Amino acid sequence: MEKRQTLIRRVQEQLFEMQDKDYRDFHSKLIPNISPERMIGVRTPALRKYAKQFGKTEEAAIFLEELPHRYYEENNLHGFLLEQITDYDACIAAWNRFLPYVDNWATCDMPAPKVFKKNLTELSSQLRIWMDSKETYTVRFAIGMLMRYYLEDETFSQEYLEWVASVRSQEYYINMMVAWYYATALAKQWETAVPYIEERRLTQWCHNKAIQKSVESRRITAEQKKYLQGLRWR
Repeated sequence: MEKRQTLIRRVQEQLFEMQDKDYRDFHSKLIPNISPERMIGVRTPALRKYAKQFGKTEEAAIFLEELPHRYYEENNLHGFLLEQITDYDACIAAWNRFLPYVDNWATCDMPAPKVFKKNLTELSSQLRIWMDSKETYTVRFAIGMLMRYYLEDETFSQEYLEWVASVRSQEYYINMMVAWYYATALAKQWETAVPYIEERRLTQWCHNKAIQKSVESRRITAEQKKYLQGLRWR
């Protein structure tokens, strides 16, 4: 226990050595549900570089056992360390342990585990399980992974559109991810995705937000944007 506590203090000291207070003040406004006292102010490239170096040490495994973390950057570091796990089953187990402690959209959205991309068949079943969670950021993470890995032609299935369309939540950060997913689906899989907008398969808020994000995107045509604007749910 003492060895673990010493390690955590050392990691925190190293994070504070990378502190950028102006960045902290700016970034804290983007994540209003995180207390400013829990944010150190480490820029993401610097934190990723640190995670890459730290991940090569035996101490990284000790750090990953320490939950919950005190600081926002410790959670982000945790996520970046999980990216480095090369065994699929071990990675899933580690995410199952960590996701209940994820408490903001940035920590949720930044990691992209490389081993996930190599195991997409198995991963889709796990994403379905996570989408049924009662934890806000577990659901958001699952939808984010569907958006990241399953909207290309070689991995896409209409079944995934059904999964996301069935989500009903009062949580802003879940609904925003639903809208973001559908805006991306409209850009990448227009013919299959647009009927979900035409038929109003999403909640009204998600429907209109998906249209808004699509209209703001450069990835769909002017004609498509005009058509979507006519589909707003008033």
